[in-house]
Amino acid sequence: MLRIATKADVPAMLDIYGPYILHSTATFEYTVPSPAEFTARFEAVTAQYPWLVWEEDGEILGYAYASAPYARAAYAWCAEPSVYLRPRARGRGIGKKLCAVLENVLDAQGYVVMYSLICSENQASIRFHTKNGYSIRSEFPDCGFKFGRWLGLIWMEKRLKSTVFPTAPPVSWRSIVENNEIVNNILDKLSLS
Repeated sequence: MLRIATKADVPAMLDIYGPYILHSTATFEYTVPSPAEFTARFEAVTAQYPWLVWEEDGEILGYAYASAPYARAAYAWCAEPSVYLRPRARGRGIGKKLCAVLENVLDAQGYVVMYSLICSENQASIRFHTKNGYSIRSEFPDCGFKFGRWLGLIWMEKRLKSTVFPTAPPVSWRSIVENNEIVNNILDKLSLS
């Protein structure tokens, strides 16, 4: 079941994220955040952006959220998605469904461009993003150092809308989620795909 994440989900989401920090280059973070720090991140992100979880039989198998890739006002229409899954949840289409709902909510909010920064050795993530409509825009060789080696970064982009001239910045995701008609349209559209 895909649903909106709550503060009560933070321990399970941190349990999913921790191994990515300690054993992979999917994130360039070195240290697993404390529960208090991860809760603060959750609260900061969800003030504007959606955060979703995939739950089965009471267990969180994955989560997805978006955040601001840049702080300057001119980038207000850009979002950066992140998806993390438990190992046993991979290859089941859960990541794709989390991303699809996330993108639909971001689109309804008024976001135009999605950016994803991926470690160049993470070919599975690059393939996943390519299959989901992202294009490589740039490559930054040897820009991150983790596990005693230099790592490159691939910058991928997806346009949710064609270039438009916005009249206002994107609205809060809560205003979209509170509108049952918009949420039902998103879920109905995804159930047909």
